[in-house]
Amino acid sequence: MKAVLDDRQRQHDPKHFMANGVILPNPEQPERIRVLTAGAEAAGCEIQAPRDAGLGPIAALHSAEYLDFLQSIHTRWQRIGGGGDEVIPNIHPATRGDGYPKSAVGQAGYHQADTACPISAGTWEAAYWSAQSAITGADLMITGSRAAYVLSRPPGHHAFGDLAGGFCFLNNAGIAAQRLRGVGLRAAILDVDVHHGNGTQGIFYDRSDLLTVSIHADPTRFYPFFWGHAQERGQGRGLGYNLNLPLARGTGDDDYLETLAVALRRIASFGTDVLVVALGLDASIDDPFQGLAVTGDGFARIGAALAKTGLPVLFVQEGGYLSDSLGDNLTRTLSGFQEAV
Repeated sequence: MKAVLDDRQRQHDPKHFMANGVILPNPEQPERIRVLTAGAEAAGCEIQAPRDAGLGPIAALHSAEYLDFLQSIHTRWQRIGGGGDEVIPNIHPATRGDGYPKSAVGQAGYHQADTACPISAGTWEAAYWSAQSAITGADLMITGSRAAYVLSRPPGHHAFGDLAGGFCFLNNAGIAAQRLRGVGLRAAILDVDVHHGNGTQGIFYDRSDLLTVSIHADPTRFYPFFWGHAQERGQGRGLGYNLNLPLARGTGDDDYLETLAVALRRIASFGTDVLVVALGLDASIDDPFQGLAVTGDGFARIGAALAKTGLPVLFVQEGGYLSDSLGDNLTRTLSGFQEAV
């Protein structure tokens, strides 16, 4: 299996994270790249660099206004007297009307959903090459690859069309799926991250040309709280093209695999040509967020189940944070897939 990685993703090195009113080290660290690279190599992946496809495929999902913000905001933020090293909003509007603030502080509040997506000097370049890696992964599928793995970091599934959040800036899996859709393929996104992919849902919620499915910890008491409930089925033309499968906290392998079977039936019913898997490894029993309890064997079974669909599969990395089993969980997923093909 080919894997795609650009080392410039290391330039995003966030320092700020707040949980329960306490400032803590940010868990979305560059060290994840080293651990995940080792995990991919242990699964036999051949790693290559992405090519630069430019802003066009990114702007197909994200507004020009938002992309301009991401590229310029850190420089503008440094002009604020007494401002911090990272862009962290201190206002989060409950609604966003037609007006658009001119100030850096106001725009940060407009485009950053929470305090878990601080922007530093290297954030834009890292996010750009994370997205380009996903685009190259999509191109591998277009040219006939049976499967590929994209080490996208920072991750993407909490990013809406004009809104960052939850460690995410550009919606890598969505960008890849849009690239596949652009050449006429029926693409579905299956999100297996422990957190609901609210940004992905939001981007495609009123569309019928792409199916979105998410398996995640019940958001009633878990991030992102306001999205990811079972009744959210899409709207307008997209009604029936979004499926959320929330699970009770602590759900383990067997129940998870039963839910995955439900997801895969819906994906088959869509007439899917190619499956984009938003691969969060934070459903692990060892993950710091402690949402679900999937074991290493469970990840191998997930990989095997995906292979048995017979679909071409593009794995795009989402969450999965530093633990002793992180790299092995990636190896088990990719190996489980390859062994079942």
